[in-house]
Amino acid sequence: MSSPAFAHDKSPDAFRTISEVAIQLDVPQHVLRFWESRFSQIRPVKRAGGRRYYRPEDIDLLRGIHRLLYSDGLTIRGVQKVLKDRGVRHVAMIGRGDATQMFAAPSPVVIEKVVYVEKPADAPPPPRARKQAPHLRPVPAPMSLPFFDAAEAPKPALEEWSKLQLLLDELLGLKARLHAARR
Repeated sequence: MSSPAFAHDKSPDAFRTISEVAIQLDVPQHVLRFWESRFSQIRPVKRAGGRRYYRPEDIDLLRGIHRLLYSDGLTIRGVQKVLKDRGVRHVAMIGRGDATQMFAAPSPVVIEKVVYVEKPADAPPPPRARKQAPHLRPVPAPMSLPFFDAAEAPKPALEEWSKLQLLLDELLGLKARLHAARR
């Protein structure tokens, strides 16, 4: 059996004891036990007598948690939020040093450009009248939008307006179903 001082002689895939991991991360063993109580994602293999053996994935996760706590200055709750939002793999990648690109904000991709236009006050009601949301209000007829020229602003015909209204109703119905499904 090798002692913690000779842990570097082990294969990279070998399991490590809590003392070996504590030396590797430069934290006391009781800190690792405390982290196990705060982060359910840390699950070392426990053998007879309760002896802990950490897999390489566990060590990567512990390194990531160590970096977030000590280098990045996050709190325990902050690291829990990162684990919940970004996942164990993300934190393990931080531990391996592979996460330099993961902190950068993803480059935005424009999928669709949506323009919301409220009904003018004097527009005829659509064929299928809906109860108007309390946070919306009619706007005066000459509406200026920053990305349309007043002369170029399209004015939908009544049948186009009806189609748009039906599409809006369908989208609102889908939104309501999505909210109900999330509950």
